[in-house]
Amino acid sequence: MSENLRPDAPPVIAIVGWKNSGKTTLTVRLIAEFTRRGLRVASLKHAHHSFQIDEGDADSARHRRAGARQVGVVSARRWALITELDGAPEPDFADVLGWFAPCDLIIVEGYKSHPIPKIEARRRASRTQVPMAPKDMMVLAIAADHEVKDAHRPVFDLDDIAGIADFITETLGLEVGQSTAAAD
Repeated sequence: MSENLRPDAPPVIAIVGWKNSGKTTLTVRLIAEFTRRGLRVASLKHAHHSFQIDEGDADSARHRRAGARQVGVVSARRWALITELDGAPEPDFADVLGWFAPCDLIIVEGYKSHPIPKIEARRRASRTQVPMAPKDMMVLAIAADHEVKDAHRPVFDLDDIAGIADFITETLGLEVGQSTAAAD
Protein backbone atom coordinates (compact mmCIF):
# COMPACT_ATOMS: atom_id res chain seq x y z
CA MET A 1 0.00 0.00 0.00
CA SER A 2 2.93 2.36 0.65
CA GLU A 3 6.14 2.95 -1.23
CA ASN A 4 9.07 0.75 -0.21
CA LEU A 5 8.33 0.79 3.52
CA ARG A 6 9.84 -1.81 5.83
CA PRO A 7 7.51 -4.74 6.49
CA ASP A 8 7.53 -3.88 10.22
CA ALA A 9 6.86 -0.17 9.60
CA PRO A 10 3.86 1.31 11.41
CA PRO A 11 0.82 2.29 9.35
CA VAL A 12 1.06 5.66 7.62
CA ILE A 13 -1.71 8.10 6.66
CA ALA A 14 -1.06 11.43 4.95
CA ILE A 15 -3.16 14.55 5.23
CA VAL A 16 -2.89 16.38 1.91
CA GLY A 17 -4.41 19.44 0.33
CA TRP A 18 -3.62 22.78 -1.22
CA LYS A 19 -2.43 25.83 0.73
CA ASN A 20 -5.03 26.94 3.32
CA SER A 21 -7.01 23.72 2.95
CA GLY A 22 -6.89 22.92 6.67
CA LYS A 23 -4.12 20.29 6.56
CA THR A 24 -2.30 21.39 9.70
CA THR A 25 -5.46 21.83 11.77
CA LEU A 26 -6.75 18.41 10.70
CA THR A 27 -3.37 16.80 11.36
CA VAL A 28 -3.08 18.31 14.84
CA ARG A 29 -6.63 17.32 15.75
CA LEU A 30 -6.12 13.74 14.51
CA ILE A 31 -2.86 13.42 16.46
CA ALA A 32 -4.70 14.54 19.61
CA GLU A 33 -7.60 12.15 18.94
CA PHE A 34 -5.41 9.10 18.32
CA THR A 35 -3.29 9.95 21.37
CA ARG A 36 -6.48 10.23 23.44
CA ARG A 37 -7.43 6.76 22.14
CA GLY A 38 -4.18 5.33 23.48
CA LEU A 39 -2.00 5.20 20.37
CA ARG A 40 1.59 6.36 20.16
CA VAL A 41 1.62 8.70 17.20
CA ALA A 42 4.57 10.13 15.27
CA SER A 43 4.19 12.91 12.74
CA LEU A 44 6.12 14.00 9.69
CA LYS A 45 5.66 17.44 8.12
CA HIS A 46 6.89 18.01 4.59
CA ALA A 47 8.06 21.55 3.90
CA HIS A 48 8.48 22.88 0.38
CA HIS A 49 10.65 25.73 1.53
CA SER A 50 13.62 26.40 3.73
CA PHE A 51 12.69 26.25 7.39
CA GLN A 52 14.43 26.95 10.65
CA ILE A 53 13.98 25.21 13.96
CA ASP A 54 17.05 26.82 15.45
CA GLU A 55 16.62 30.50 14.67
CA GLY A 56 18.18 33.70 15.94
CA ASP A 57 20.84 33.57 18.59
CA ALA A 58 20.06 30.07 19.83
CA ASP A 59 23.28 28.19 20.49
CA SER A 60 22.29 25.50 17.99
CA ALA A 61 21.73 28.14 15.30
CA ARG A 62 25.14 29.61 16.01
CA HIS A 63 26.73 26.14 15.73
CA ARG A 64 25.00 25.55 12.38
CA ARG A 65 25.97 28.97 10.98
CA ALA A 66 29.57 28.33 12.07
CA GLY A 67 29.61 25.33 9.71
CA ALA A 68 28.48 22.27 11.66
CA ARG A 69 26.80 19.87 9.21
CA GLN A 70 24.83 18.29 12.04
CA VAL A 71 23.72 19.87 15.29
CA GLY A 72 22.20 17.84 18.08
CA VAL A 73 20.19 19.50 20.82
CA VAL A 74 19.38 17.43 23.90
CA SER A 75 17.53 18.29 27.09
CA ALA A 76 15.68 16.40 29.79
CA ARG A 77 12.42 16.96 27.84
CA ARG A 78 13.31 16.44 24.13
CA TRP A 79 16.06 16.07 21.59
CA ALA A 80 16.53 17.04 17.95
CA LEU A 81 19.13 16.44 15.30
CA ILE A 82 19.45 19.07 12.57
CA THR A 83 21.26 17.99 9.42
CA GLU A 84 22.33 20.37 6.66
CA LEU A 85 21.88 18.87 3.20
CA ASP A 86 24.43 21.20 1.57
CA GLY A 87 22.93 20.65 -1.89
CA ALA A 88 22.35 16.92 -1.46
CA PRO A 89 18.89 15.67 -2.44
CA GLU A 90 16.05 15.57 0.07
CA PRO A 91 16.14 12.27 2.02
CA ASP A 92 14.05 9.41 0.68
CA PHE A 93 10.57 9.24 2.23
CA ALA A 94 10.94 5.60 3.34
CA ASP A 95 14.31 6.37 4.95
CA VAL A 96 12.81 9.27 6.91
CA LEU A 97 10.03 7.04 8.23
CA GLY A 98 12.68 4.53 9.32
CA TRP A 99 14.25 7.16 11.60
CA PHE A 100 11.20 7.23 13.88
CA ALA A 101 11.08 5.43 17.21
CA PRO A 102 8.53 2.62 17.51
CA CYS A 103 4.97 3.90 17.30
CA ASP A 104 1.48 2.78 16.33
CA LEU A 105 0.77 5.30 13.58
CA ILE A 106 2.64 7.92 11.56
CA ILE A 107 0.56 10.86 10.40
CA VAL A 108 2.19 12.70 7.53
CA GLU A 109 1.27 16.25 6.57
CA GLY A 110 2.08 16.77 2.94
CA TYR A 111 3.94 14.45 0.56
CA LYS A 112 0.90 14.70 -1.69
CA SER A 113 2.67 13.13 -4.68
CA HIS A 114 3.86 10.03 -2.79
CA PRO A 115 1.97 6.73 -3.17
CA ILE A 116 0.77 6.50 0.42
CA PRO A 117 -2.78 6.40 1.82
CA LYS A 118 -4.20 9.91 2.09
CA ILE A 119 -7.06 11.99 3.40
CA GLU A 120 -7.62 15.08 1.24
CA ALA A 121 -8.46 18.26 3.16
CA ARG A 122 -10.58 20.85 1.36
CA ARG A 123 -11.69 24.28 2.48
CA ARG A 124 -13.43 27.08 0.65
CA ALA A 125 -10.64 29.40 1.88
CA SER A 126 -8.02 27.40 -0.05
CA ARG A 127 -6.33 29.27 -2.87
CA THR A 128 -6.69 26.25 -5.15
CA GLN A 129 -10.00 24.48 -5.50
CA VAL A 130 -8.84 21.71 -7.86
CA PRO A 131 -9.66 18.37 -6.22
CA MET A 132 -6.79 15.91 -5.83
CA ALA A 133 -8.87 12.77 -5.35
CA PRO A 134 -9.95 12.23 -8.98
CA LYS A 135 -6.31 11.91 -10.09
CA ASP A 136 -4.95 10.07 -7.03
CA MET A 137 -6.32 6.65 -6.13
CA MET A 138 -4.38 6.80 -2.84
CA VAL A 139 -6.82 9.45 -1.59
CA LEU A 140 -9.04 7.23 0.54
CA ALA A 141 -11.41 9.93 1.81
CA ILE A 142 -12.10 13.64 1.72
CA ALA A 143 -12.57 16.01 4.67
CA ALA A 144 -14.22 19.27 3.61
CA ASP A 145 -15.95 22.35 4.99
CA HIS A 146 -18.44 22.26 2.11
CA GLU A 147 -20.55 19.79 0.17
CA VAL A 148 -18.58 17.48 -2.11
CA LYS A 149 -20.38 15.82 -5.01
CA ASP A 150 -19.25 12.85 -7.09
CA ALA A 151 -16.40 12.05 -4.71
CA HIS A 152 -16.56 8.26 -5.26
CA ARG A 153 -15.06 7.82 -1.79
CA PRO A 154 -16.14 8.69 1.76
CA VAL A 155 -16.60 12.39 2.53
CA PHE A 156 -16.39 13.77 6.07
CA ASP A 157 -17.02 17.18 7.53
CA LEU A 158 -13.62 18.74 8.21
CA ASP A 159 -14.60 18.99 11.90
CA ASP A 160 -15.70 15.34 12.22
CA ILE A 161 -12.44 14.29 13.84
CA ALA A 162 -13.92 11.21 15.55
CA GLY A 163 -15.48 10.01 12.29
CA ILE A 164 -12.27 10.54 10.33
CA ALA A 165 -10.26 8.78 13.07
CA ASP A 166 -12.73 5.86 13.04
CA PHE A 167 -12.35 5.61 9.25
CA ILE A 168 -8.54 5.64 9.49
CA THR A 169 -8.64 3.08 12.31
CA GLU A 170 -10.79 0.70 10.28
CA THR A 171 -9.00 1.27 6.98
CA LEU A 172 -5.48 0.81 8.38
CA GLY A 173 -6.46 -1.95 10.82
CA LEU A 174 -5.26 -0.06 13.89
CA GLU A 175 -5.70 -1.57 17.33
CA VAL A 176 -7.00 1.34 19.37
CA GLY A 177 -7.10 1.43 23.15
CA GLN A 178 -3.71 -0.07 23.81
CA SER A 179 -0.43 0.86 22.20
CA THR A 180 1.04 -1.93 20.11
CA ALA A 181 4.42 -0.21 19.70
CA ALA A 182 7.39 -1.72 21.45
CA ALA A 183 8.10 -0.29 24.88
CA ASP A 184 10.84 2.32 25.19
